Amino acid sequence: MALLEIRNVTRRFGSLVAVDRVSLAIEAGEFFTLLGPSGCGKTTLLRMIAGFDEPDEGELFLDGKPLAGIAPEKRPVHTVFQSYALFPHMTVAGNIAFPLEMAGRPREEIERRVRETLSLVHLEEKGEAYPHELSGGQKQRVALARGLVNKPRLLLLDEPLGALDAKLRVEMQVELINLQRDVGVTFVFVTHAQQEALALSHRIAVMSQGRVEQLDTPDRLYTAPASRFVADFIGKINLIEAEVAGNAHGHLMLRSAMGDLAADLPPDARPGARGALALRPELVRVAERLETLELRNRFAGHVKDLLYEGDVTLYTVEVEGGFVIEALLANASPGRARLFKVGDAVAVGWRHDAGVFIRG
Repeated sequence: MALLEIRNVTRRFGSLVAVDRVSLAIEAGEFFTLLGPSGCGKTTLLRMIAGFDEPDEGELFLDGKPLAGIAPEKRPVHTVFQSYALFPHMTVAGNIAFPLEMAGRPREEIERRVRETLSLVHLEEKGEAYPHELSGGQKQRVALARGLVNKPRLLLLDEPLGALDAKLRVEMQVELINLQRDVGVTFVFVTHAQQEALALSHRIAVMSQGRVEQLDTPDRLYTAPASRFVADFIGKINLIEAEVAGNAHGHLMLRSAMGDLAADLPPDARPGARGALALRPELVRVAERLETLELRNRFAGHVKDLLYEGDVTLYTVEVEGGFVIEALLANASPGRARLFKVGDAVAVGWRHDAGVFIRG
């Protein structure tokens, strides 16, 4: 039995359907992420799990028991917010101790648990410091410690890294992974940052307009998106409009305005079906001459634009007919003596199994 079950939950605000018949099952010990753009319903769903809001329809179960009518403070759940929500007049130890004090735990137990939790988040020397004396990363660790000190069944994290700068955000991602593994508490994480979700999660529910578009492991979401929305939302992607022409030699043959394309053969593809070939830029090769690309899909063109990012360069290549393909190339690739420049004549190509055909 799953630790948390969400069954056909709907939440409306007037005419707006914020969460639309969502069903999920989250396992004990899982790092589970709700991912999507602003307004997709992920935070509303998190608030219903926490008890700050109630569904209009559907039910939520924790350990098989319904959560309806149970006040937030009575649920074995704690929420960590982006704003940290630390008490400025309390020390670090006081902030962490607060949930235990509210629960009326004995002083000896409170002191022991605070020491243990400070050690868990590597803040043993900061117990007597105040929040204004801490860095952003340290404040976030205090907020996590306060959430973990009373050993909740679920820790809910609402954009917890959103206030941190890029470098610190990456460092905190590693700390979150290690912390979740060490404590074994189930994390339900809300974010709009795709790379963050891919790096942290065991499974991800991608949400759009109140619904779950796809629920899968990070690698499946990235390599086998089930819809255009998921393909476009997770990372960079080329979406090439195409129609199924048939199959040959175990390949799916697609007809597109660029020309005929060979793709992997999905089980439900039928001639005439319309959709798009989803192709990741890092799977596209770029060469100086067309004949050097021994690939089923290859086109001559020229470099229209480029974005140098240090270790990689993102090229935009325009092929015949005005179509553009993005290609992501490592700048240290063997045999590459120079970077391509804007205006260079080049060829682009990709393997038949590099892209995924998405119907509709």
